[in-house]
Amino acid sequence: MKYLLWLLKAAIFFTLFAFALNNQHDATVYFFFGTYWRAPLVLVVLAAFAGGLVVGALGMLPGWWKHRSAAAQAPAAADAQPATPSAATAAASAAAPTISATDLPAVRQHGL
Repeated sequence: MKYLLWLLKAAIFFTLFAFALNNQHDATVYFFFGTYWRAPLVLVVLAAFAGGLVVGALGMLPGWWKHRSAAAQAPAAADAQPATPSAATAAASAAAPTISATDLPAVRQHGL
């Protein structure tokens, strides 16, 4: 299975490489007010892809910030709850180890 995935990745790479080699002709992108940009077609496609990545990442930033702040507030809310366990829950919590937010620094760092 590992070799099949490697072969698939290699096929995709060589297909894109052949696309880049076959599209070296100049392309003209016209902007407003008579300005234009002339570059090889593969660079125009690469610039459009990079622009899409930037716009997509900027569009996701508000959601990332919301989840990051919610993850930062979750341990504080859990610590604020009163600690009055009954005998059954006290025995269960003593037997099972608990994982706190400080045990998972990589998860808190990325806001997950």
